[in-house]
Amino acid sequence: MTISVRLSEKDVELIKTYASLNNITVSDLIRNSIMEKIEDEYDLDCYKDALKEYEKNPKTYTLDEVKKELGL
Repeated sequence: MTISVRLSEKDVELIKTYASLNNITVSDLIRNSIMEKIEDEYDLDCYKDALKEYEKNPKTYTLDEVKKELGL
């Protein structure tokens, strides 16, 4: 799929320079940046859900307790 984005010449040059300095294509830079942003937001949502669950039941376990429970 092809997606078009309008950018100023200044932004285009900055993106090209950054990609060149990191030895990646502009396409890879943009794809990786978008995917990282999506993953960060997903991780934040998971954290918020986990925090809500913890607030409902704030019981914690030691590493030894977890190992024992999992049979490790």
